[in-house]
Amino acid sequence: MSDTSAPTNFIRQFIDEDIESGKHTEIITRFPPEPNGYLHIGHAKSIWLNFGVARDYKGLCTLRFDDTNPVKEDIEFVEAIEKDVSWLGYQWSQVAHASDYFDQLYDFAVELIGKNLAFVDSLPAEEIREYRGTLTEPGKNSPDRDRPVEESLDLFSRMRAGEFKDGELVLRAKIDMASSNINLRDPIIYRIRHHDHQRTGNKWCIYPMYDFTHGLSDAIERVTHSLCTLEFEDHRPLYDWFIENITTPSVPRQIEFSRLNLNYTVMSKRLLTQLVDNQLVNGWDDPRMPTISGLRRRGYTPASINNFIAQVGITKKANVIDMLVLENAVREDLDPIAPRAMAVLNPLKVVIENYPEGKTELIEVSNHPKDESLGKRTISLSRELYIDQDDFMEEPPAKYFRLSPGKRVRLRNAFVIQCHSVEKDADGNPVCLHCEYLPDTRNGKKPAEGKVKGIIHWVNADDAIDAEVRLYDRLFKVENPLEDKSANFIDFLNDTSLVVLKDCKLEASLADTTSDQRFQFERVGYFHPDLDSTSQTPVFNRVVTLRDSWANLIK
Repeated sequence: MSDTSAPTNFIRQFIDEDIESGKHTEIITRFPPEPNGYLHIGHAKSIWLNFGVARDYKGLCTLRFDDTNPVKEDIEFVEAIEKDVSWLGYQWSQVAHASDYFDQLYDFAVELIGKNLAFVDSLPAEEIREYRGTLTEPGKNSPDRDRPVEESLDLFSRMRAGEFKDGELVLRAKIDMASSNINLRDPIIYRIRHHDHQRTGNKWCIYPMYDFTHGLSDAIERVTHSLCTLEFEDHRPLYDWFIENITTPSVPRQIEFSRLNLNYTVMSKRLLTQLVDNQLVNGWDDPRMPTISGLRRRGYTPASINNFIAQVGITKKANVIDMLVLENAVREDLDPIAPRAMAVLNPLKVVIENYPEGKTELIEVSNHPKDESLGKRTISLSRELYIDQDDFMEEPPAKYFRLSPGKRVRLRNAFVIQCHSVEKDADGNPVCLHCEYLPDTRNGKKPAEGKVKGIIHWVNADDAIDAEVRLYDRLFKVENPLEDKSANFIDFLNDTSLVVLKDCKLEASLADTTSDQRFQFERVGYFHPDLDSTSQTPVFNRVVTLRDSWANLIK
């Protein structure tokens, strides 16, 4: 039985029944990505499920690469997938590749031919599609379907030897061209591809199809429960047919669950590849991408992703999860652990006229308002400061509690200041505020005239760090970029999904930031150092805002 503290679902109930009946004494799962792209958040659900089941039942989970299409696959993707799985906190019992089993799979295909359950077909691809029929009309048999077993065996051997061109011949299973399940209408199980494989080189020029390879690889690895998403439900009869008609070392059970779909993005490697290839994003790890590497670069934590998947759960019901749920997951993870810091993203200089020139005072502040174990840091204050442009308004509306001419505001962790004049540039934009401070308002003391409602953040101009800050938001401006079939999904890209601010000012304590740290920039959001950071110019990515601001942005 599994760990009783683990979240239950219908899959775990099936596994419990199999254990109670004595069908299995050891649970074996697998995670089988194709190395033709980077993993995305949808794959995280399968990772969480397959590796989590193996962990909780004290079983095994294989990381198996479905590398049966050498045209699209690359070692770069293999390495990226291994990194992503490991980063999420999971460890495989073994790494395997479908290509490890090419010899066995070839022998399995020969077995099918020998049983008259497979044949070599010379129909062109277009005619195979025509013969297949439709969802409402049955298919019809290929003229080669009754080819003698010995002839198919000979042709299949010559296909392997490289005597034929790509597409000239295929090997098809012989099942039922009138089946209501179109997947059972004599599916292709081998095709010719004269293309070097990333692992086997030019040893093979024929490669097995996914439906043939998947279940048989499960059987070779003695997988007990093959957990996959709902789009494979219609393929399960074919999965079972291969297992039933081939002498395999085990009989795995396929169970389907709903895939993870998020709004405001796309969850297809084909479409994500298009974004990368057309340079509409800055690579697979662009922080706007739903890829695991993109989320990692943006600043998401493994815990936030795993907690998000656990919250979504495992069901049979197809649905679309609101991006807000994922964003809240990282907020909930970072809020108790992220040290606080002050950063001014759109700086506006402030000169405190009655503060002594040349004087600098040090202020000790907590790194976290609710967790003293995160320690304290020292910030400095002097005559010239930076505040955010959004915290000043020359002609404010009613109930505006930030800084404006003649108004007062408290500098966080410091004292109250009052603006008495505004210096502007040639276009009339404020460039410097001249203020005075109230010395008796330190340590949160109220001024004699009464409480000041506004509190704003700031940084000391003398030791502020110049930085670039990248504000990331949702990749698309509509919930479902694929809903309008007459439009190109690229047309719905969000033009403001990335805003780069190059003249930001950060407090000096952020100078020694490491690549794995995350901070809450007070009143702004959660931030994480980017890979582009240098000692001269740190670069920070916004992981997420302090609260959901999307509804206001799109109004």
